[in-house]
Amino acid sequence: MSQPDFQPTLVGPTITVRPIATDDWMDLFAAGSDPKIWEVHPVPDRYTEAGLRKFFDGAVNSKMGFAFVDRASGRLIGPSRYYGYEPERGEIEIGWTFLARSHWGGAANREVKRLMLEHAFTFADTVVFWVGERNWRSQGAMTKIGGVKRDGLFTRALSGETPYFIFDITKTRYESGGRALLA
Repeated sequence: MSQPDFQPTLVGPTITVRPIATDDWMDLFAAGSDPKIWEVHPVPDRYTEAGLRKFFDGAVNSKMGFAFVDRASGRLIGPSRYYGYEPERGEIEIGWTFLARSHWGGAANREVKRLMLEHAFTFADTVVFWVGERNWRSQGAMTKIGGVKRDGLFTRALSGETPYFIFDITKTRYESGGRALLA
């Protein structure tokens, strides 16, 4: 069986989700160097050049990373990526997502998540999101888009001892009316 396309270009009404490229560094740094974005995140110093560079290089090297482009302005407004595809479980993660504050509170998060979910559901049955225990902003955003929190807190080697909640969205729930992302 062939691997799914983990870096397609996905076009929505106002945002294009496209593969991240090494040339995106300056624009991504401009979008993510705001300390306010990271204040409740498990890695609160990610706004620094060193912190964001590690994050950026990880996205490029993953071969599953994306850049979000605002179609009206042509400006890069954030990134995301797929991670940890487990075909035997029919599960993949969407994570490492942030938006420039200029796009907080609007439809941008729902749009990029809808695009990425709909693509993921062509090869997976469940999409999971690891959200920091203290990241109340992302927890609220996950609830808004129909994510269901699994019981307990979770850790993994990738993140050290930092506790996370896991939210999931199943293809069945999404297709049977849990499409809060379309609202």
